[in-house]
Amino acid sequence: MQKNTELLSGLVVGHKSDGRCRYDPRVKQELIRQCMKPGVSVARMAMQHGVNANLLRTWITKAQRAIAKQMVATEASTPVAPTFVPVRLEPTLEPNPPAVKAPSPAGKATVPLVCMQVRLPNGVCIDLGQARVEEMGEVMQMLSALPCSA
Repeated sequence: MQKNTELLSGLVVGHKSDGRCRYDPRVKQELIRQCMKPGVSVARMAMQHGVNANLLRTWITKAQRAIAKQMVATEASTPVAPTFVPVRLEPTLEPNPPAVKAPSPAGKATVPLVCMQVRLPNGVCIDLGQARVEEMGEVMQMLSALPCSA
């Protein structure tokens, strides 16, 4: 505490023409930093350093707002990953490609495959490629549950 008292003793560096005190910004910041520690009494710190407790509380509030504003600015500048990965669509040469059938195990009928391309309301296009009809139902349910599909 002795080190803090020595550092903070130079808090008042002069007076303004209206009689109010001028404070050393470096020492003022150190006092604010000390007051922001857990368990520290702002009133006691103000009394120890000859500062009005309300003035010290105002300094602390301004410092906390500046820290919060800086955190918001940092979060806003952090790039956010896109919701969907861009899908590159290749144009097909044939307007209606022939139906494709999946190979089937011996003795069973072939299973038809379908191609699916999805365009979501937010402008995202997804090419799901070829899959069996039964699998597409699950995909459709999943896509309809997305917030952008409302």
